[in-house]
Amino acid sequence: MNRRLAEHTLIENQEGLEKFYNENTDITWLGFDTEFIGEKRYYTLLCLIQIVTANGIYLIDTLKVDRFDGFLDMLTDPSIIKITHAGENDYRLLNSQFEVTPVNLFDVQIAAGFVGYKFPISFQKLLDKELGVHISKGYTVSDWKSRPINNKQLQYALNDVIYLHKLWTRLSKKLNNYKRMEWAKKEFSLWEKPAFYQVDPHKEAFANSLIFNLNVQEQVFLIRLYEWRRATAERKNYSKDMILQSKYIAGIVRNIRSGKAALKNHRRIPDGIINQHWETFNKLYQTKISPDERELLKRIPEPAEIEANNDDQSMEILHLLIKYKCNQHRMAHDLLLYRVDMKKMKLHPDYFDTKLETGWRKEFLGEGFIEWIKERSRLEIDMDGEECIIRLRSGEESK
Repeated sequence: MNRRLAEHTLIENQEGLEKFYNENTDITWLGFDTEFIGEKRYYTLLCLIQIVTANGIYLIDTLKVDRFDGFLDMLTDPSIIKITHAGENDYRLLNSQFEVTPVNLFDVQIAAGFVGYKFPISFQKLLDKELGVHISKGYTVSDWKSRPINNKQLQYALNDVIYLHKLWTRLSKKLNNYKRMEWAKKEFSLWEKPAFYQVDPHKEAFANSLIFNLNVQEQVFLIRLYEWRRATAERKNYSKDMILQSKYIAGIVRNIRSGKAALKNHRRIPDGIINQHWETFNKLYQTKISPDERELLKRIPEPAEIEANNDDQSMEILHLLIKYKCNQHRMAHDLLLYRVDMKKMKLHPDYFDTKLETGWRKEFLGEGFIEWIKERSRLEIDMDGEECIIRLRSGEESK
């Protein structure tokens, strides 16, 4: 049985936008979401913006309207609270395309993590658990650039914003009851800093473990190859894998010094790639290393230790204690300590996630627990009868 669509305004021209702005000059909150397509493109295509305010629900067709400065102004207006679910990707998209940095944010996914829900929690599950509302998410990867937008797409798009205000109200009350509103605001504020949206252009090269097993010339070639792929994708507005698939990069880098014949004989690299790009690959490899590139090489992180050691085991035990403490206090442990940072601390004995010793995380964990994590190489865990004793060895004992 088809559900009746909620009443909404579809905006497809500048006049409709002006009417929307005029209707919402005095709002104190808005909820929004976006639909976009990133596949096979370098620049993500923004297709639709869904907005809910006290005055109604609005859908801006961004394929028909190319200027929506008023909405961007709302995002930077500190008197208007912006409500989202998992809004990071929406804000990243708007920042990259329009250089807008939002303020006064409330994300219901993050808020839920502070009041006992798993983090991250899907919008569908949060609605079900918090409001008893059941929605379908079958159009997550729909073709949002097709026009006209069909009714099933419209229902999906509307569902993404209709319930945001109710969630905000309910979760705000719970945050205040738990006395964690300020903690949540600190987490929201991370998205309000321009530095949050800055991306290291060499992130892909540094994240590839291959870089630890190469000589200097090959390391530079790997960095140059990733940059060539990115720049070419940007110029053509193709996805980076359409320029050169990631799965071929290791084979090319390992065999480049042996020449074109070696690459062509590599059974996992298609001949077409070598025929098309050999001159480029060879130039990237043979070009003399510049002083800037030598400085860049100093930024390559230390390789991770693969074999487990006592530090890994200590960190694993501490992680379990963190999870236990979070469960006791209805806090999502993955919100307190992100998985990527947990992995780094297990692999790198000297790595410490500095977020843990600031703000709400420090308040929640306590200085003693943080010291255990920070000095885990000195951590001693003993089982004595029915007691588990955790202490830090002194500097002398650690030698």
